[in-house]
Amino acid sequence: MERHWKISDIEFEEQFTLNKFRPLWFTHEAHLRLAWIYITKYGKEIAFEKYSKQLQDFANKYNADGKYNATVTFASIQIMDKYIQNSDAYDFQDFINEFSQLKSNFKAIISAHYSGDVFASKEAKQNILLPDLIPFNE
Repeated sequence: MERHWKISDIEFEEQFTLNKFRPLWFTHEAHLRLAWIYITKYGKEIAFEKYSKQLQDFANKYNADGKYNATVTFASIQIMDKYIQNSDAYDFQDFINEFSQLKSNFKAIISAHYSGDVFASKEAKQNILLPDLIPFNE
């Protein structure tokens, strides 16, 4: 079990909001959990604003320049929202068990929407690029 499970969703959000979250705990699964918390609590639009700003603050605090990616952040919220809308899960643990491909195959899920490598693209890191293959609303 990953370390981020040691704290509740409320503590997770609070620590991340205050930029006190432990960097070693912020795995891919923890990214997904944060997105799930924000989308289910605030809705997709506000979730994206909070998620984006706080990921940038987190990267800045730990001198991870170049780690933040505007397009991947945008795509993550869009994808997570779509999966949440198709889920009956009551909590994140049930949700991630229901959609384990989000943990194991997230890069491929995003790549289904983009023809280029948005993970490495300088433009994608700095600006939100809309999908050129499959729109997120399909």
